Amino acid sequence: MSTAAEKIAAVRANIRARDPEQKEFLQAVDEVFESLTPVFEKDPKYLEAFERLVEPERQIVFRVPWIDDNGVQQVNRGFRVQMSSALGPYKGGLRFHPTVNLSVIKFLSFEQTFKNSLTTLMMGAGKGGMDFNPRGRSDREVMAVCQSFMTELYRHIGADVDVPAGDINVGAREIGYLFGQYKRIANNFTGVLTGKDLRWGGSLIRPEATGYGCVYFAQNYLKYKGESMKGKRCVISGSGNVAQYTAEKLLQLGAVPITFSDSNGYVLEPNGFTQEQINHVMELKNVKRVRISEYCAFSQTAQYFPGKKPWEVPADLAFPSATQNEIDQEDADTLVANGVKGVFEGANMPSTNEAIEVYKKANVMFGPAKAANAGGVAVSGLEMAQNSQRLQWTREEVDSHLERIMKDIFDNSLAAAQAYGLKDDIQAGANIAGFLKVADSMLHQGCV
Repeated sequence: MSTAAEKIAAVRANIRARDPEQKEFLQAVDEVFESLTPVFEKDPKYLEAFERLVEPERQIVFRVPWIDDNGVQQVNRGFRVQMSSALGPYKGGLRFHPTVNLSVIKFLSFEQTFKNSLTTLMMGAGKGGMDFNPRGRSDREVMAVCQSFMTELYRHIGADVDVPAGDINVGAREIGYLFGQYKRIANNFTGVLTGKDLRWGGSLIRPEATGYGCVYFAQNYLKYKGESMKGKRCVISGSGNVAQYTAEKLLQLGAVPITFSDSNGYVLEPNGFTQEQINHVMELKNVKRVRISEYCAFSQTAQYFPGKKPWEVPADLAFPSATQNEIDQEDADTLVANGVKGVFEGANMPSTNEAIEVYKKANVMFGPAKAANAGGVAVSGLEMAQNSQRLQWTREEVDSHLERIMKDIFDNSLAAAQAYGLKDDIQAGANIAGFLKVADSMLHQGCV
C-alpha cells in the first residue's frame, strides 16, 4: 500500500504531466500544494478533492472576429475557464491582454477558487478574457471586440450560472459594451456582470474595492503585529484601478504612498502623493489613457525612472498591484535590503515562488493575493446580492461590509495556519482555509 507521501507525490506528478507547458498554472498549483501538504497528510480524502479541483469543470476557447477602423478583419482568441461551482455560480474577471492564454486563465481561475472561498460569500470561481490589446484602439474598435466576444460568451453565463467582471484592461467602458451586447442577444436585463455603472445595477465602492481591501488586509496584519499604518512609506507598482485606490486608502489611513509605475518605468513622489496628485494619476490613466511618465508635467517634485521597477526605492511596505510575476527573487532581495517589512499583493500572483521564499526567510509580513486582493470579488458578490434584491446599498454599507470581510479573511487565514502548527504563516493559512471550505463542499456533493 502506498504511503501518504507517495500518494501526494503521485498526484503532483500527474498534474504536471497533464499540462507540462502551462507554466503559470503549474506555478499557482505548486504554491498551493506546498501549503496543503499537512492537510493531505492528516486526512487523505482531501488529496482526492484537490485532484479533482485542479481540473476545471469546463474550459471554453473560442474565436473572436471583428473589423478594425481600416475595414480590416482581425481575429482574437477568447477564453472562459469555469473552475469550480462547489460554492455557487462561477465568479471571476475578464482580462484583455496580449499575454492571455489558457495557462494564464487557468492559473487565475484556480487562484480565484481560494479567493472567493475566503470571502465567506456564496461564489464559485471562473476567469476569462482574450489575447486582445486595447492600447491605441478607438472606442468603436473596443466596442466591436466586446460585442464579438460576448456573442459567444453569452451562451455560457448567467446570473445563477457564471457572473464575469473586469480585470486588466476591462473597466467601466468594456463592461458597458459587454453588458449591452448580452442584453441585446438574451433579451434579459439581469445581473450577469459585475462592475457595472451605478445607473444600471452597479455597486458603490466596486471600483475602489480591490485597492481598499488590500489596504484593509494590511491594516489587520499590522495591528496583529502591534503596529499601525500611520507614517508608513509605501511603494506601489502599477497605475491602474488597483494601484490608484490602494494609494487613496493608504493616504486616508495616514500612510505615505510614494510610487506608481507602468511597463515603461516608475514615478516617485519623495514626500508622498497627495489626494490631488492621485486624482491626476486617475485622469491620466482612466481618461487620457497615457503613460505614467506624463505625470511629471503636472508635478515639480516628481521623479521618473524609465525602465526601472519601484522596488529599488527604500520603504516600509510594498503593494505590487500590476501583474503576475512582477517581483522575482532579485527584486525581493532588493525590497528586503531596502527595509520593507510587509508585502501585500494587490495584483494576482505578482511574486514568484522564489520571491516568496525571500520574504519568509526575512520574516517579512506577506499578504498573498488570494487573501489580500479579495476585496474586489467580495464587493462583486455584494453587487450580486444588491441586484437580486433590486436595491442599491449606501457607500457606507458597502465599505463596512468590505472592511469586515477583509478582517474575516485575515482572522480565518491566521486561525487555519495556527490550527496546522504553522504559526502566523498567512500564505499557508489562506490556502488551507480557502481550500477546506471548497473541498468539504465538493465531498458533500459527490464525485461530480
